[in-house]
Amino acid sequence: VTPQVSPPSLGSLTLPPPFFFLQETNEQKLFKIASELLQTEKAYVARLNLLDQEFCSKLMDEANKGTFPVDVVKNIFSNISSINAFHSQFLLPDLEKRMGEWSSKPRIGDILQKLTPFLKMYAEYVKNFDKAMELLKQWTDRSPQFKAIIQEIQIQEVCGSLTLQHHMLEPVQRVPRYEMLLKDYLKKLPQDDPDRQDAEKSLQIIATAATHSNSAIRKSENLKKLLEIYEMLGEEEDIVHPSNEFIKEGHILKLAARNTSAMERYLFLFNNMLLYCVPKFSLGGPKYTVRTRIGIDGIRVLETTNEDYPHTFQVSGKERTLELQASSEQDKADWITVGAYRSVSRQHFTLTSIVDTDFCAVIEYVFIEMQKAELGKRAPRWIRDNEVTMCMKCKEPFNALTRRRHHCRACGYVVCWKCSDNKAPLEYDSNKMNKVCRDCFSILTGEQVTEGKKKGILEIEAAQFSGSSIMCGFLQYCEKNKPWQKVWCVIPEKECLVLYLYGAPQDVKAQCTIPLLGYTVDDSARTADTPASFRLSQSKSVHNFAAETEELKQRWLKVIRVAVTGEMPECPQTNDSNTNMMDNNNTQEAAADSS
Repeated sequence: VTPQVSPPSLGSLTLPPPFFFLQETNEQKLFKIASELLQTEKAYVARLNLLDQEFCSKLMDEANKGTFPVDVVKNIFSNISSINAFHSQFLLPDLEKRMGEWSSKPRIGDILQKLTPFLKMYAEYVKNFDKAMELLKQWTDRSPQFKAIIQEIQIQEVCGSLTLQHHMLEPVQRVPRYEMLLKDYLKKLPQDDPDRQDAEKSLQIIATAATHSNSAIRKSENLKKLLEIYEMLGEEEDIVHPSNEFIKEGHILKLAARNTSAMERYLFLFNNMLLYCVPKFSLGGPKYTVRTRIGIDGIRVLETTNEDYPHTFQVSGKERTLELQASSEQDKADWITVGAYRSVSRQHFTLTSIVDTDFCAVIEYVFIEMQKAELGKRAPRWIRDNEVTMCMKCKEPFNALTRRRHHCRACGYVVCWKCSDNKAPLEYDSNKMNKVCRDCFSILTGEQVTEGKKKGILEIEAAQFSGSSIMCGFLQYCEKNKPWQKVWCVIPEKECLVLYLYGAPQDVKAQCTIPLLGYTVDDSARTADTPASFRLSQSKSVHNFAAETEELKQRWLKVIRVAVTGEMPECPQTNDSNTNMMDNNNTQEAAADSS
């Protein structure tokens, strides 16, 4: 506490206290630092006493009954009794005495010198810390009596709603606290002060000890975070381990595979796993429930583009594949960055800047072979129901009665019941029998597949073109007097003079094609026309289109007007990430796991 000194007077004018304390003297600053040292030392001794006289003592009493080994308790608490004895019986009383006589002896350097010979005790405690945490976790799981004693003490008010692990971090962090206070003290201490020599000598030794503890301090901070997460998860997940390293956490939205809804979720990323969690809406207690634990080994994180949801990316692990929506483009970039070193992104193989088409074909082949090699070993990305209008195998249109949608559990394709009438064991699902499509069944079981007929001009997958298109996206389409319908339009790079019309972005067969060469383009406004509309006409054939915005319409017209002349159009540039323009990942990368 700062000594009470009356503010100076100027005649009848008394300066207000706020102004006076802004003019705090150097002596007062030194007193405040010494006072902080004393107050933190009192709190520290209380923490040491809790560890020594409560946790350690009561666990030792139970261990002496033969409930669990005495050595377990000794190895967990190491030399905490010796550390407690030094601080409570020597250092704290000396500090209290000095603060009581501060007016005649304003110095702390000589007292802290008494600490330096005992720093070896901290080296022993820090060295044993990882082993102590491992033993604590092991015996909390193994012995109900061990766990009950700890929980009984932790609910007491003196624990401040903190776990034993939190309290055990305090000695690891105490030496750097002495270093910080001494540095601040020396900054305020005059060069000719009698205490400078003792204070500098104390700082030199304490700083060396703190440097040796840096690694342990970093581990302790990481462990502290692990403990916080452990409590948020209801103390059910085995994450409090020295080898686990926390990396990133955050709110996220998960896109459902069967519809376009987005559900609130939470991610915890560690050096060895990703925890995919569901928030718990309850007062107090655990905040999240772990839905899936995805191992980092072989995980892939890549950017996706979704027409309805911005800032999406995909996480693909052996256990599960998720399509997620970040809160912003920066948040999305952060998640992709932290996972990039293990990510094998599809976008690496679809670089439009590569001119050598033979090289691109080889890379495409390699990627397909990788997918085949991992079939059944990794949870697939599920194609969403609204991205297809027909079975992705037999190409028959879906309907509500006789040909409903099903997902192949091996490749994630949407297929009809006839094409999914097979089951095979999948390694990522503990070799359980799962419904798979005919092609995956053949690959997984090794049975020969008879080759079908050669694909017609319409039987090209929309996603195959979208991955290397000049332009693609949704437009409204009307032919003659038929009703307007929403279609997925693609102008491929390889067939840049042809406009393909699909029912959805993942359809495996086009509804029709329009060879653009020789067509007339008309975008003049008509009374009955919908906004942002244009027409393609040739002889008696008229195709009506409408874009969502006038800007998007102009980009389509820029490409089409070049194509109808027989020239190769270029992909129009845009900075709008939410348009129907194709960037190399587009809809073929958009995928989600089973909801």
